[in-house]
Amino acid sequence: MLQRTEGIVLKTSPFGEADLIVTYLTSDHGIIRTFAKSPRKIKSRFGSSLEPLTCARISFWGREDSALPRLTQSDIIHSFHSIRSTLNCFLRVSEVIELTLNFLPEREASKKVYALLMNTMKVMESECNTGLLLVFYKLRLLEAVGFLPRFSGCGRCGKKGDCFYVSHGTVLCGSCSKGHQPSIRLSPGVVNLYASLLGWSIAKLDRIKPPEAFVSELSAVIDEHVKYITERSLKTKSFRAS
Repeated sequence: MLQRTEGIVLKTSPFGEADLIVTYLTSDHGIIRTFAKSPRKIKSRFGSSLEPLTCARISFWGREDSALPRLTQSDIIHSFHSIRSTLNCFLRVSEVIELTLNFLPEREASKKVYALLMNTMKVMESECNTGLLLVFYKLRLLEAVGFLPRFSGCGRCGKKGDCFYVSHGTVLCGSCSKGHQPSIRLSPGVVNLYASLLGWSIAKLDRIKPPEAFVSELSAVIDEHVKYITERSLKTKSFRAS
């Protein structure tokens, strides 16, 4: 069965001497892995379309439930070459990709996540040195997959609270938090920034000018939340910090 869709290359893995396993985030099928025959040869018909981050129109052949369909065609829509050519920018996107791979199951279609990644990379082409965009992506991805942390009020009774409990994924008020593990106290500025990032579109993100301290604080809380859920730290984040 031949299928066609639009996809973004998340990663590639060598297979044998000249073949590749190419992992895509697609608009119609979510994350899929495909087998590409001989793309590592000099005269490959795939050219540069299998480079990480490349957005392409792809065709693949295999049974509908095939774990590794064969990639038959890949035509570049947008290469995102400028992101790959800048180390700091590429590492930021790599963190985004790792997070996406950790939270989005294979073959679970999500046009919302696909559009989020595409729009994020388009913004990164012109402005990559902002931690705000990375925090925005993390929050919106967690929202899309159902793991968004709750800051707006106590997750049990709804009362106001300013202490985030990682093991619960939510703020708890003084009464509901009794007997639980130590929490992370949230400043009012971080709670407001959290609400703004969930309420504004990526096109209007440049209108938000929060202090860097708020961005760093919110990022640290989200990373702790992600670490608790996945039971591991992001490899790319550790590499970028080293």
